Amino acid sequence: MFFLKEEDFKKQVREIGFAIMGQTGELVPADKKLYALRDVTATVDSIPLIASSIMSKKLASGSDTILLDVKYGEGAFMHTIDDAKKLAMAMINIGKKLGKDTRAMITDMNQPLGNTIGNALEVREAIETVKGEGPKDFTELVLTAGEIMLMQGKIAKDKNEARIMLNDAINSGKAFDQLKKMVAYQGGNVDQIENPSLLPKAKFKTEMKSKNEGYIENIHSMNLGILSMKLGGGRERKEDDINYAVGLEMKVKKGDKVKKGDPLCLVYHDKKLDHEWIESFYHTFTYSKEKTKPIAIVEEILQ
Repeated sequence: MFFLKEEDFKKQVREIGFAIMGQTGELVPADKKLYALRDVTATVDSIPLIASSIMSKKLASGSDTILLDVKYGEGAFMHTIDDAKKLAMAMINIGKKLGKDTRAMITDMNQPLGNTIGNALEVREAIETVKGEGPKDFTELVLTAGEIMLMQGKIAKDKNEARIMLNDAINSGKAFDQLKKMVAYQGGNVDQIENPSLLPKAKFKTEMKSKNEGYIENIHSMNLGILSMKLGGGRERKEDDINYAVGLEMKVKKGDKVKKGDPLCLVYHDKKLDHEWIESFYHTFTYSKEKTKPIAIVEEILQ
């Protein structure tokens, strides 16, 4: 695992404009102890404590402006949009009281974001997106976040100017170049970014086909995450190894019309899919005779 030291993090941001980082023991060390206390006092779901935990790390990192992506739905920590808004406003109020321009996007996670679930598959999808070839929903989420950050940084005066700048960065190849710089700075393999065929590959690919006909009414995203984990794409126990090659590539979204035999998903796996896994996969989808109304990926922007 590659750990970015504080001085390297600051240097990288100065030189290329951004970095990806996570919490370490040196950043808000009390947070881990407080989380353990929340665990034994059954307050893990307390919105004020969630807000303070998240914002303590944002504020400790020295941010002047903060943009939060607060997700709701089956695949998110906040299951309802009302709870997502409560959490978002709690964090915004904390930021404002400390003089930070803090905003939040309320985004839908009642179906998978983008088309892929799995480590190498999602890296490939991210590469496609910065080249302008990504899934519609994921691309819109990224562009909306980019618009807000450009306005927060006083680089663009409004959404339209920001969207033009973002599209120019994608179409010119600048966004892809910046991604490669970030990977290089943080110890990654740039060759895999330039040539995604070098990313880890699963031994087998299996197409899962619909057994029903109608419109996709619901896709249980939590179950898909569990199914990916069972393939090896995540840890069931702390000591488990992760298989970076396995995962799911979705072929349908909510509201899509399908016939029997139409592809629902392409499964990347290293071991034979057992009966229990396959049955669980098919229980992920529900169907309707009538088309369901699509939900915008970004439900609301709060500030």
